[in-house]
Amino acid sequence: MTVSERQNSSPPENLKFAIPKKGRLYDKVVELLKGAGVEFRRKDRLDVAICVGLPITLVFLPAADIAKFVGEGNVDLGITGFDVVQESQVQVEKIMDLGFGKCKLSVQAPLIENYTSVEQLAGKRIVTSFPNVSKAFFKEYDQKLGVTTSVSYVSGSVEAACGLGLADAVVDLVETGTTMRAAGLEVVHDILDTQAILISNPNSTHKDLISRLKRRIDGYITATKYVMIMYNVSNELMEKALVITPGKRSPTITNLSCGNVKAVSSLVLKKEVSEKMDALHDVGATDILVLDLQNSRM
Repeated sequence: MTVSERQNSSPPENLKFAIPKKGRLYDKVVELLKGAGVEFRRKDRLDVAICVGLPITLVFLPAADIAKFVGEGNVDLGITGFDVVQESQVQVEKIMDLGFGKCKLSVQAPLIENYTSVEQLAGKRIVTSFPNVSKAFFKEYDQKLGVTTSVSYVSGSVEAACGLGLADAVVDLVETGTTMRAAGLEVVHDILDTQAILISNPNSTHKDLISRLKRRIDGYITATKYVMIMYNVSNELMEKALVITPGKRSPTITNLSCGNVKAVSSLVLKKEVSEKMDALHDVGATDILVLDLQNSRM
């Protein structure tokens, strides 16, 4: 189905929201949308889904194409990697980082060659799925050293290029490094840090709905990072307890009927909650409870 056919299959007044149709980002994006209250049902073999209760049409596209379609106005909103946006060289508005799909775009070379700097690779053969970013990166070194780096494009299996004698080095994404090490490569230099981001077309007519989606997504992301810790503490120990749980902005303090004791509610990072509970116990807080968050608005 072409982009034009996708658009014609949805109400024309709907905001069009492009998300990855498969791959490493797909499951995370679907989970994010569900948490943000964006409900949809995708029929088999269809790359379009109408959302329930919101004037939004989801369009499922290859992640590598999303920035281009957002920049050219085919869709209003999209989720893809920052690396894709940089490679696509289109004008989009970055709405927010999403906190998943984190990795680095790096110059990698065979370990046995013992390259220690990018200057050693300038003027040599580079293979990559990111030719625009790679050419821009090596341009500075080419001008400085008076050489011309050859940058060739391949769509996949970039890490095999050196072993096949097609390249002296590659520019590719590194997440865990497992694939890179299996191919006998090591990182010589990191070009950029990347993660999934929410982007929009600067000329979209759906500014209000985009703002609402941003609030929903931001609220869900906050809920995934924090929990609510609740406890009782005496007035004498309050100051010490609040040092432990200052909250994301500030804690909520409620008077109890017993007078000398107050109830405190505060957001704390999930990764710190066990240490916070231990510390509160040690300063004399009681009735310490932790509640998971489903969503939030800050």
